[in-house]
Amino acid sequence: MSRPIRIGVQIQPQHADYKEIRRAVAEAEDAGVDIVFNWDHFFPLRGEPDGKHFEAWTMLGAWAEQTSRVEIGALVSSVGYRNPELLADMARTLDHVSDGRLILGIGGGWFRRDYDEYGYEFGTAGSRLDELGEALPRIKDRWSKLNPRPTRDIPILIGGGGEKKTLRHVAEHGTIWHAFGNADLMRHKSKVLDDWCATVGRDPAEIERSTAVSGRPGAAAEELVEAGITLLTLSTSGPLYDLGSLTDWLTWRDRHNKG
Repeated sequence: MSRPIRIGVQIQPQHADYKEIRRAVAEAEDAGVDIVFNWDHFFPLRGEPDGKHFEAWTMLGAWAEQTSRVEIGALVSSVGYRNPELLADMARTLDHVSDGRLILGIGGGWFRRDYDEYGYEFGTAGSRLDELGEALPRIKDRWSKLNPRPTRDIPILIGGGGEKKTLRHVAEHGTIWHAFGNADLMRHKSKVLDDWCATVGRDPAEIERSTAVSGRPGAAAEELVEAGITLLTLSTSGPLYDLGSLTDWLTWRDRHNKG
């Protein structure tokens, strides 16, 4: 049986007062989205570099209490910002607070200003991906030792499309794989992921495929679905969050899932 299509929304925590973020989360949940994401950065990625910005994981704690149905998570956390055992404990705690709705989004990290201003070692792209590979089994091991343990097998969403390291990490540890690209690129990367699954002895059907979308659903969205992508995430930024195209995406999702 094929996976149902799911729609996510990334509420980017930049250039906005928190009351606007709270309102956008409520609007997204009420509309019927499947997942509400933020991101794990310390400064805006676009617009005024020193504009308003909020931290991801404390915000997710508030979302866990504010919401009741949607899954929540960061798209994605940088492995370099927190000790893996601590991150595992944070995720386990939010898993309980949210009654089992937390997705652990994680990746190698890339935004140098975050590292430099907060005192983390930036390293290289390769060293950051090696750190990710070392952290993932530590996170899962810590979950097995915590009391109480997580309420479910917390989904691990791994972001990135690197064919030598990232996709191997996904094959070994990921529940969801998130990358950026059109249908042709995603189809190619997905084949590489399937090959890594064969290498490590993993059923590739266990891994949900995810990407970002914009605008309204059309031919490009249909091509992504044909390429095996079933989680599609819109993004919106402050100061006022525009979810105007969301209804179209949810109607499109429901039509596909009923078909």
